[in-house]
Amino acid sequence: MKTLRRARRTPHAAIVAAGWLIWTAPTAFGLFDRHHAFAAASLDQLTDLTGRATAVVTLKGRDNFASEYRYDVSVKNLSPDPLIGDSLVVVLDKITNLAGEDRDSLKGDSFLSRFEILGQDGETDDGKPYFRVPASSGPDLLPQAESRPVTVRLRNKEYLIVFTPSFRVLGLKRPPAAPKLSEPVTTSPSVKNSLDKLIELLIKKGVITEEEWRGAAKP
Repeated sequence: MKTLRRARRTPHAAIVAAGWLIWTAPTAFGLFDRHHAFAAASLDQLTDLTGRATAVVTLKGRDNFASEYRYDVSVKNLSPDPLIGDSLVVVLDKITNLAGEDRDSLKGDSFLSRFEILGQDGETDDGKPYFRVPASSGPDLLPQAESRPVTVRLRNKEYLIVFTPSFRVLGLKRPPAAPKLSEPVTTSPSVKNSLDKLIELLIKKGVITEEEWRGAAKP
């Protein structure tokens, strides 16, 4: 009569499970792929880059008959860190007169409300028009580099003689590069604790013995 022999247990299941945990740990603990994390970032996820980036505004044309003004607006990175190129947005924050005022002293309304903004990509929550900055040749806007310009067209409804548009810059800083595959990856304490709990559970369930795991864990 044939007897059924119990198959020799190996640490294979534990190694596979541990490998899966380590492979998926960055996602499980809230990390992300630095190249694709911001592809779908909405406007409210962007950072105000005031002081780290500035809008460079150049008057390119004026149509006196239509009272229309055309500007090229680019972004210059003043920070020591690269900025993600396709995340950059310029917001038309206000329009000021020669005295530097952005509101009518009598009516109290903003001068911005008196202009027709042409070709905008959308509006912020507080009603400010914004324009997406065209991507440059590389994925990032490097320190001291200037982006390609976006065209901004303003039409003056009341034919004010002199005014100055003012822009804010929104965007995202490039996170530090992930370690290269050839470099050793340090396991965080939280991941190590989870791995220890997994091995403890596998030993308790009888999948492997403690001796087998120690033998598999040796370099």
